[in-house]
Amino acid sequence: MLEPTTTRKRRGRLLRAGAALVVLLAVAGYLTVQYVTGGAGAPGCRVVSGGDDRTAYEFTPEQAVNAATITAVGTARNLPERAVTIALATALQESALRNIDYGDRDSLGLFQQRPSQGWGSAEEIMDPAYSAGVFYDHLVEVPGYTRLPLTVAAQRVQRSAFPDAYAKHEPDAALLAAALTGRSAATLTCDGRPGTRRGEGPDAVRAALVRDFGRDVLQPIGAEVGAPEESGAAPSPSARAGSDGRTVTLPVDDGPGPGGERDAERRGWQLAHWAVANASALRIERVTYAGRQWTAGNTDSTWSPLAAGGTHGAERGPGPVRITSAR
Repeated sequence: MLEPTTTRKRRGRLLRAGAALVVLLAVAGYLTVQYVTGGAGAPGCRVVSGGDDRTAYEFTPEQAVNAATITAVGTARNLPERAVTIALATALQESALRNIDYGDRDSLGLFQQRPSQGWGSAEEIMDPAYSAGVFYDHLVEVPGYTRLPLTVAAQRVQRSAFPDAYAKHEPDAALLAAALTGRSAATLTCDGRPGTRRGEGPDAVRAALVRDFGRDVLQPIGAEVGAPEESGAAPSPSARAGSDGRTVTLPVDDGPGPGGERDAERRGWQLAHWAVANASALRIERVTYAGRQWTAGNTDSTWSPLAAGGTHGAERGPGPVRITSAR
């Protein structure tokens, strides 16, 4: 017996509605993943604990670049690692470490700062180095912020409607801060498969270093302030591209005082990790420091020991950081 026409039509509408709902749910799920991770299918980055537990956090190159900038801006101001951890946890909550051009009302950028509330112009806030800097400007005004619970310190800067939300990001932010300040050595890696763009190279690497760290990054620790690099002149020979035309060599000589060697090595690992975090964006192929080397495209993406007689040799001390661009 044939179904009544109205029954068949009703069943057809239900099937179409169900199919449409499935599609909508799939799209919503995809967009959620895109927001949280910064884009599926992109080459991945990973940071691990320097301790024995090997706690890990995985993130995208876009997130890595922004985390490295936030950290560099903080350390360039001689702020403690705790300040960097607070800033990273805040950006993880506010934007998932993505420099987004939308948000609640007129909120923008990594920290969802609002032009209408005096954080700066929209153009300034969309500059990660600026937005990190203005976040730190407010953070250091919080009395005893290094001793406060992270969520309290962050909330006193952000004035968020969800003041407890920052706390859940503290473990990941602490891992990132330890690596990106250089305290934890050889703990940050990325797949580092740059796209097909050309025209980057050593000049782009140097420009990005100066953007994040300031011109002092091209000088050894303890170098006299007011050197030619600070006045806008060309970088010193030790910071120029290497003999192959693709390598930027960054000096991290010992500074004065009892912590000189330790501070220099920490600075070296900060610069090395910064370069790995920026590998996809700046077409960086290889980073070498302290007898170890990271190479883009390695399936295990590890810091491998340099064999004697290898690239630049196996240096006795930490030596300079060498950042080699892809051809």
